[in-house]
Amino acid sequence: MASKRETGSGPASGADVTEQLEEEIALGLRFPRERLVEDELMERYDAKRHAVRSALKELENRGLVERRPNVGSFVRAYTAKEVRDIYAVRELLEVHCASAIELPVPAERLEQLTGIQRRHDAAVAAGDLRGIVRSNTAFHQTLFALTDNDALVAAIARHAQMTHAIRSVTATSPEFRNRARQEHWAIIRALTDGDRELLVETCRAHLLPSQDAYLQRVSALSPA
Repeated sequence: MASKRETGSGPASGADVTEQLEEEIALGLRFPRERLVEDELMERYDAKRHAVRSALKELENRGLVERRPNVGSFVRAYTAKEVRDIYAVRELLEVHCASAIELPVPAERLEQLTGIQRRHDAAVAAGDLRGIVRSNTAFHQTLFALTDNDALVAAIARHAQMTHAIRSVTATSPEFRNRARQEHWAIIRALTDGDRELLVETCRAHLLPSQDAYLQRVSALSPA
């Protein structure tokens, strides 16, 4: 991992540390159960202790970090049941959202989504992990915003955020990255054609790879 933050001047704020550490978890650069040492984070992000502690608290609130009294902070790991429960809620939210999008989608909003996917394609082709994560996030935010239901979009974002460490299992896999890219284009085709069934079923299927990969890892690490 690179040292020091790339932009800005002066010590990093709590928000800066939160953003960068969250992205590292999403990229799979921080592993579930990995200990997050305050002194190391202060050095890495050029931040004061209060900023690091603020970031760890915020990431705990987001479901990405677990803090244990008198032990320290760790990237949160989920049990198989917790993963299934979270993804059951994600499916309810995201499938309902896909069902609620008014078709046909206005051309300018569809073009916005298509432009984001072109950036995602370029990032996948270049193996640019940060670009992949950022454009993937932008794609889903823009897709779900088509409902114009801010409360629903916020709930979807909250539960997607909780699964950063779960989804990081597939972040470095070319196979999974290409599958995600293809499914994004299937979603765009469904929106273009006004095909509600394809839209809903693709959104449902899109959740499965990261869930299943994490569950396989949990199973492999469990005692026989």
